[in-house]
Amino acid sequence: MNAERPPPRQLAFSLPHRPASGRADFLTGAANYEAITLIDRWPDWPVRVVNLFGPVGSGKSHLTEIWRRASGAAVIAAPALSRSDAEMMLAAGAVAVEDLHGKFDEEALFHLLNLAGERNTPVLLTSRNAPAASYVALPDLASRLRAAQPVRLAEPDDYLLRHVLAKLFADRQLAVAPAVIDYIVTRLDRSLEAANIIVERLDREALAEGRAITRRLAGAALGEGLDAAFDEDA
Repeated sequence: MNAERPPPRQLAFSLPHRPASGRADFLTGAANYEAITLIDRWPDWPVRVVNLFGPVGSGKSHLTEIWRRASGAAVIAAPALSRSDAEMMLAAGAVAVEDLHGKFDEEALFHLLNLAGERNTPVLLTSRNAPAASYVALPDLASRLRAAQPVRLAEPDDYLLRHVLAKLFADRQLAVAPAVIDYIVTRLDRSLEAANIIVERLDREALAEGRAITRRLAGAALGEGLDAAFDEDA
């Protein structure tokens, strides 16, 4: 007697998807209200250098893109910045330097900030930690960074997390019932990074199994069992 074989899983290919990154696509809550308010105030900024900081997936790149579209800023990752980039970057009239939490050329950033100050050019800095001045070795650069306005992005509350999950699913063209999203919200770490991970995992699992994203599938992806009362089609 042959044992029953489980249904075959489809091969899940990781296809590229483009997250919507315009101003209308940015979801606002208490965690990011200060940051988006400042970005929306452009060009009426109280200071010319802003240090936007928050955990992975908190919206720093999205905010930078919104500001780039509004200001025409040149954008570069801090690890890629060299001293020779300063003139070209400043020619745009505004500059964004991302990922100051990694290794980068401190002299190059100091040079850029000096020239930006001389020319009254606005600069947006992003990092995971704050203040940015606390983890650089160059005293003059630390002084420049301390003068920047710090703007914190916090972890999301349930309201924001629910809407972020809905957006992430929509970005992947996945139709997921509100009840399933609510189920995930009550069990997920309060982190936008966790939201990105679970959506990617569910996208992959749903494709591999050839089925819709249900609470049962979400429970499995979250690494926990589901109550038997949950219907498979819920």
